[in-house]
Amino acid sequence: MTTKIETLHAVHYTQSERMTSGELRENFLMESLFVAGEVNAVYTHYDRLLLAGIIPLASSLSFGEEIAKTVGTSFLLERRELGLINIGGAGRVIADGKTYEIGFQDALYLGMGTKEISFESVDEAAPAKFYINSAPAHATYPSRTVSVTEAIENNLGDSATSNKRKLYQYLHPDVLPTCQLLMGLTRLEGGSVWNTMPAHLHDRRMEAYLYFEIPKESFVVHLMGRPQATNHLIVRSEQAVVSPSWSIHCGAGTGSYAFIWSMAGDNQSFKDMDFVPMGDLK
Repeated sequence: MTTKIETLHAVHYTQSERMTSGELRENFLMESLFVAGEVNAVYTHYDRLLLAGIIPLASSLSFGEEIAKTVGTSFLLERRELGLINIGGAGRVIADGKTYEIGFQDALYLGMGTKEISFESVDEAAPAKFYINSAPAHATYPSRTVSVTEAIENNLGDSATSNKRKLYQYLHPDVLPTCQLLMGLTRLEGGSVWNTMPAHLHDRRMEAYLYFEIPKESFVVHLMGRPQATNHLIVRSEQAVVSPSWSIHCGAGTGSYAFIWSMAGDNQSFKDMDFVPMGDLK
């Protein structure tokens, strides 16, 4: 089975500040992760995070040889761990013979060493949409599902500042052990559009956002770049943005939406952020 995979090389901020809108999109935005009946992946040089989108239909899908070749091992998780969140219909993942049922907004963690992995939809008329992140690992931790009810729920923001939202922590040290991968989901309340503000940096880790549940005629303006030299990307539903450690990452939509955030790097402290004063943004 063929896996479509591309490589995203790292960019220095001095390069990004000279880029056109099209060049920024080419280097930081993944526009076509989700294609029905396909496995699409992007291997990034930002903490070696790999992102993938899988939509199984009538038959199951699995990773092809191309993805193992890209990471330089005989199979994807030989030296890696994997996390996923399902943003579509009910699905299942079969990993080394064990079946995991994954409903909408449920997550799955697969530890290093998991070899045979396949993905299925319960109903091809309402297919699962598996958003996958994989990062290098140094130890094997137990594979397990994390339902939305098992995730840590945080109520953040305020309607007065248009950023009232629920943040769910799935792959987090207080939920389960992982080597370095963190994943969660944030859903904005009606009438709120800002996904975070004040903006922040964490020079020790990169981050990626997958935006979804954006209406067809709507979009999110994703802010990126150094605080003193910001730029932006227009992002549509089910598109992902890679954020280097030197870049802020926040945005506002033309309406409410949801997004999945993930991080890889030096530590697993969710609160390890360097906030940027609002007056310093340019």
